This record gives sequence, C-alpha cells and structure tokens, in this order.
Amino acid sequence: MQSRKFGRTGRDVSEIGFGSWAIGAAWGEVNDDDAVAALHAALDAGVTFIDTADVYGDGRSEKLIARVMKERGGERPFIATKAGKRLPEQTVEGFSQKNLTDWIDRSLRYLEADTLDLVQLHCPLTDLYYHPEVFERLDRLVEQGKIRNYGVSVERVEEALKAMQYPGVVTVQIIFNAFRQRPAELFFDLAKKNDVAIIARVPLASGLLSGKFKADTKFEDSDHRKFNRHGEAFDVGETFSGVPYEVGLAAVERIRPLVSGDTTMAKFALRWILMFDAVTVVIPGARNPAQAISNAEAADLPPLSDQLMGKIRDIYDQDIKPHVHQRW
Repeated sequence: MQSRKFGRTGRDVSEIGFGSWAIGAAWGEVNDDDAVAALHAALDAGVTFIDTADVYGDGRSEKLIARVMKERGGERPFIATKAGKRLPEQTVEGFSQKNLTDWIDRSLRYLEADTLDLVQLHCPLTDLYYHPEVFERLDRLVEQGKIRNYGVSVERVEEALKAMQYPGVVTVQIIFNAFRQRPAELFFDLAKKNDVAIIARVPLASGLLSGKFKADTKFEDSDHRKFNRHGEAFDVGETFSGVPYEVGLAAVERIRPLVSGDTTMAKFALRWILMFDAVTVVIPGARNPAQAISNAEAADLPPLSDQLMGKIRDIYDQDIKPHVHQRW
C-alpha cells in the first residue's frame, strides 16, 4: 500500500481508504460483525484513512469505527467525518455556530475522540459556498481544538472550485470515477496548486464498475440503488454516479475486455482513479472482509497504459458524458 500526502494537514494517508457509508445504512443489510470484520481487514491491509458521516445509520458507522479502534488499540488511522445532513431541511441558516458545534460534539462522542481529524460539510446547498461566515465558524472550532482540519464534500465541480477560495478548506471530497471524469479537467489542477487534498468518493459508481450487475439484478428495499434510482431521496448523482442504469451496464460491457489477467473490474476501476496524481485517497466501501481486501489490492496493480487510459476516455465521451458531464 502506497501513501500520498494529505494536502496541507501534515499527514500522509494510504491511497486506498475505507468508505463507511455501506456499513452504516442505505446499501442493504450489513450486520455489525461483518462491518467490524471489514474494517479490521482494511486496516490489516494497510489502509490508514477512514471516511464516515454522522448520518450513516444515524451514527452507527461512527460507533462501529470507535469499536474497532478500541479493539485494535495503538495508533489511530486518519478518520474523517461529515456534518450537515442532520438538518430537517437544508438551509444556510441551519449551519449556525450552535448546530455545527452540536453536530461535532456528537461525532466526538460517537467516535470516542478528543479531537476530530477532519470534518467535512456534507454536500450542503450551493448557496452556502457564498457565505464566508459558515467557514469562519469552522475556523472557531479549529481554534477550540474540537477539529484539526475541515473541508467539504461536494456534488458539483463548481462548488469545489468555490470552496477552495476559503483558506481553511484543506480537503474536497468529490465523485470521481471512469463514469464521472469532469473533475479532472480543471478542478484537479487548481487543487494541486492550492495543495488541497482530494478524496475520491463513489469510485465504483455504486458498484456498476464492479461488473457484477445485470439488467435483472435485484436490490434490497433499504438499498439506495433501489430507492434513489431517480433521485427520490437525495441527489441522483450519488446513485450509479447519476448514470442511467441501462446506459451504465452497456458501457461496462465495453470496458470488460480491457481488463486483463486475473484482475477484477473493481480493482481495474480503482487503479484507473489512482492514475491521477491529484487524487489523494480513494474511498471504496466494503460490506465484508473479502471486499475490503480486494479494494486494498488495487493499489498493487501496475500503472495503466496510455492506450488503456485513452480507451476508457473514449467510452466515457461516447456513452456516458452526455448524461452526466454538465450536470455535475
């Protein structure tokens, strides 16, 4: 497992991290034992970065992470959480000093930490990025020692570009994968210039890029890949990266012949992301130890050739781009 410099935080983190949405909620049933085992397996494989949020299972994910930290002891990995989605309605006014403090205090309790390594605003409404007072409130929480660093998790490239204008923003989490390539056009270069760490989320397009799904694949009622297929519960870009399911399946079949040897499509898709040096850490989820180990193994694959990268770009341009590029 290789490490990459985590922006201006003074820390290095593993280039493959652990995304804990799946062990919290909204990906079908995952029992506590499987979730804990998946976390242990990831950490044993060299993962040193865990991403979570206060709303993943209404705190379940954070509590499971704390349990694993207690079981393992020793040096803690870098743990990033998010805040803001607990609001009953997304408004700028909801990101008050009191609410931010209350959310962070709750995460401190659930993660059993004295200070949070990183708090990210959790995909707030676009207008928030034009209110510097919100970021000044986060500065105060840094001064109080409740958080070490803060950043943002965004839906759209435009939000990422605006967020980087605030000097306290040290990280941007954004959807980036072979089906969502727009961030690489402008945002990546500016992030590198500003020494802003990039956390690439939804790296497998909600599993589409694993190559395991078919037209008749059934998802549980509690899985967002069923209940948010058309954006019924939250931004549709979080589900299959916003790509219409059938369109994504067809594009996957064009990618499949490019995956050689005994490499899985999922590992290939993760290695594709790691080809971009602006990306600091990729955060695939895992529901069990086998998935966690497989994700970590993607870091061991050799670099992809320019020819392969070009073919993936062509598939994106021809099949996927018209559906997602300008929207996010």
